[in-house]
Amino acid sequence: MSTITLSVPEDLKREMDEFKEMNWSEVARAAIREKVAQLAILKSITSKSKLTEKDALEIGRKINKSMHERFKKEHPGPY
Repeated sequence: MSTITLSVPEDLKREMDEFKEMNWSEVARAAIREKVAQLAILKSITSKSKLTEKDALEIGRKINKSMHERFKKEHPGPY
């Protein structure tokens, strides 16, 4: 098995230390495993895409604008 070193802020480490029974290495392994699986799916989807980066950004902008308009209608008032 390979070894990696993980840095966490001191306040997080103090919180982790409150749960001595927790296997933090296994928690980290599970989180990394899940993220790798998500990235593999994303890679699979994007490898088949014919969209350019410019196209994807334009679609993203349109989605954001549409969501903003919907939110304004559902929740009128000052922001």
